[in-house]
Amino acid sequence: MTTVPPSPRPARRAVPAWLSHPLGWRSGPVPRAAVVRGALSAGPLLALGVAGGRLDLGVLAGLGAMFAGLNDRPGTRRTGVVHIGLPATAGAFGLLCGALLAATGGRWSAVPALFALGWLSGALSVGGPVWSSAAMQMLVTAALGAGMPPAGSVWPGALCYLGGAAWLLLLRFLLRAPARRRSARWDGEREAVAAVFDALADALRAVGGPDAGAARRRLTAAQQRADESVRLMTLLPWPFGSGGSASAYRLVTRFGAATALCEAGIALLWEGRPLPREIAEGPRRLAAAVRADGAPGALPSPASDTVQRVAFDRALLDAAIAFDRGGPGEGGPAPYGTPAYDTAPYDVVPHAGTRFARRPRPLRGLPRRVARLVAPARRENGLRVGLCVAASTAVALSLHADHWYWLPITAAFLVKPDLGPLFSRVVNRVAGTAAGVLLFTLWSAVAGGPGGTWWLIALVVAGGALLPVATRHFAFQTAVATLLVLSFVYAAGDTAATADRLLDTALACALVLLVGHLPHLTDPRIRVGHRCAAALRHTERYLRHVLDTPPPDDGTATATATATASRTGTPAPDAAPAPAPDAAPTPAPHPSGIALRHAAYRALAEARAVAETAAAELPGPRRTHRHDWAAVMVRAERIVEAATVCAVRVEQGVPRPPAAEVRAVTGALAAMADALEEGRAVDAATLPRVPSRCRTLEDVRAHLHGIHALTATGSGP
Repeated sequence: MTTVPPSPRPARRAVPAWLSHPLGWRSGPVPRAAVVRGALSAGPLLALGVAGGRLDLGVLAGLGAMFAGLNDRPGTRRTGVVHIGLPATAGAFGLLCGALLAATGGRWSAVPALFALGWLSGALSVGGPVWSSAAMQMLVTAALGAGMPPAGSVWPGALCYLGGAAWLLLLRFLLRAPARRRSARWDGEREAVAAVFDALADALRAVGGPDAGAARRRLTAAQQRADESVRLMTLLPWPFGSGGSASAYRLVTRFGAATALCEAGIALLWEGRPLPREIAEGPRRLAAAVRADGAPGALPSPASDTVQRVAFDRALLDAAIAFDRGGPGEGGPAPYGTPAYDTAPYDVVPHAGTRFARRPRPLRGLPRRVARLVAPARRENGLRVGLCVAASTAVALSLHADHWYWLPITAAFLVKPDLGPLFSRVVNRVAGTAAGVLLFTLWSAVAGGPGGTWWLIALVVAGGALLPVATRHFAFQTAVATLLVLSFVYAAGDTAATADRLLDTALACALVLLVGHLPHLTDPRIRVGHRCAAALRHTERYLRHVLDTPPPDDGTATATATATASRTGTPAPDAAPAPAPDAAPTPAPHPSGIALRHAAYRALAEARAVAETAAAELPGPRRTHRHDWAAVMVRAERIVEAATVCAVRVEQGVPRPPAAEVRAVTGALAAMADALEEGRAVDAATLPRVPSRCRTLEDVRAHLHGIHALTATGSGP
C-alpha cells in the first residue's frame, strides 16, 4: 500500500513591516530611579502653584518638568545636563516666541510664523537626538504659547518653564546611590568606559561568527556613549577638590587606551579568524579594573602571526601601561607620545595638579556648517514639518476661537521621522490620545468636583511616574502625555478641552498623512543618504589623514611585549617586523583622526536607524522606495571598517599604498557622498575600476561598487 505523503503547508506570508511596526514594544528593566524622579517632578510643582495662588506659573513649571522627563534617559550627570538642559532652553525660547506672537501679531499671523519655526525645527532635527529634542520642544511650546498665551508678562512663564526642568535635574543629582569613595562622582563616566571594554570582549568572542556585525555595532554604540560622557566630563568639570582631578585623569587615560584597543579589535573583526575564548578575558579584566579604579593584572593576548594580531597585542600592552600609570599628583602626567595622551579623542590638555584645560581651536569651516543648514535632507525635513504645522494651524484657527494649540502640537509630534514610521505614528497617536482622553474623563467623573484640584495633582504625580516606562511604546507614551497635558490645561482653565481633542487628533493625523506623502517629501534616498553621505565624508577625511600625512620621523621604534617576541619566531609573510622589546611605545593616531572615525560610525548608526524607519513606511509608487537600504548600510559599515584597518596596518609598518590609488579611492568616496547627499546615482566613471594592491583599499573599492549597484536608478530588490 502506497502512503501518500501529506501535502506541504503553504508558507506563511511575512507581515509587512509597516503593519507590524505599530505593535512593536521595547522591553527592558524598569528604571526605578527615573520613576521616583517623575513622581516628584511635575506634581509637587503644580501643588506649589496652587498653594502660592499662581496656578498659571505652576502649570508652566509642570510642563517644563514633564518635557524634561521625556528626555530623562540613563547616563551620567553631565549627559543629563545636556540632554535635558538644551531642550528645556529651546522650549523656553519657543514659549517666549509664541506668547510674543499672540500679544503683538494678528490672529492669522500664527500661520506663517509657525511655518518658519517648523522649517527651522525640521532642519535642526537632522543634527542628532539632542538637537531633535530641542527643536521639537521649541516648536511645541511656540504653538502652545501662541494658542494659549499666559496671562500677564511672558518672562515669568518662561523662567518657570526652565525652573521645572531644573527641578528634575536637581532630582537627578540628588536621587542617586550614596558615594562610597572620594572619586565616586565619576561613577557614571567610569561605568561608560567599562562598558566599552565589555562590548569589546563580546565582539572578540563573535569574531568569525554570524553575530560579528551586530557585536561591532554594539561596540560602536558603547564607544559613542563613553566618548560623550568623557568629553562632557572634561568640558563640565565638577567643582570639587584635586582628588577628583586625579581620578578623572586616570579615566581619560583609560578611555584613550580603550579607543586604541577597539581600533585593533575592529582589525581582528575585519580579519575574520576566530580567536581563543580566553582572549576576551583581557578586555573583561580591564573593564573590572575601570569599575574598581585599580589594576587589571595579567592580560592574555593572541598569537601575533598577522599584522592585525600584532596591533592588538601592542594595544593590549599599551593599555596595561596606561592602567599602571598614576594621574596628576600620582607620578605626574603621561609623557607626550604615549596612549595616555594621544589616544584621547577630544582636545584636552591634562596638567599636573590643575583642572583640564581645553586647547583653543579656531572656528574652522563655519561657512560650510552654515551652508549645510539648507542641505537636501534639512530642506526636505524642514519643509515637511513647516507645511504640516502651518496647515494644521490654519485648520485649527478656522475651527476654534481660542485654545487652538492642540492640532498643530499633534501635527508637530506626528511629523517627526525619528519617532518611527509615519503610519505607525498615526495609528499609535490616535490610540494613545483616545486612551488618554477616556482615562481623564473617567478620573474626572470619579474624583473631580468643584472647588478642588487635588485630583489633578494626583493624576500628574501618577502620570509623571509612568512617563519613564511609557517611552517603550509610542501609544503608551501618547496616552500618558495626554493625561498630563489635559490635567495642566484643565487646571489653567480650559475645562472644555477634553471632548475636542479626539477630533483635533484625527484632523492632525489626516493632514500629516496627506502632506507627509506628497511627492519629493518622502524619498528615503534623501533621508538615509544624508547620514550615509556624512559617514563616507568622514571616512574620506580619515583616509586622507592616515595616508596623506607622512609618517613621523622621530627616531623612535614601536614597542611590543616580550611574550610576543617569544611566541613569534620568524614573522609571518603578512606580519610586520618585530621591533626591539625595549623600544618606545607606538605613537598613537592624532585625536583628529580618531574624532573623524567616531563621527563616521556615529553617522552610520543614525543612517541605519533612518533606514529601518524608511523600510517600515507605507509602500509608495516611486521606485526609490524599493532600494535595499539595509544592504547599503552594511556596505557603508564595511567601508568604514576597512578604513580603520588600513590605519592600523599602516601604523604597524605595512607599506603605504601608492598615492594614485589613495587619490582614486578618496575621490570615489567624495563622489559617492555627494551623490547620496543629493539623492542621485553616482556616475560609474568616478569609481575606480583597477583593483588595488592594498587589501583594505580594495575592500573600500569593492563596497563602493556594491553601493552603486544598490542605489543606481531602476535597481532594487
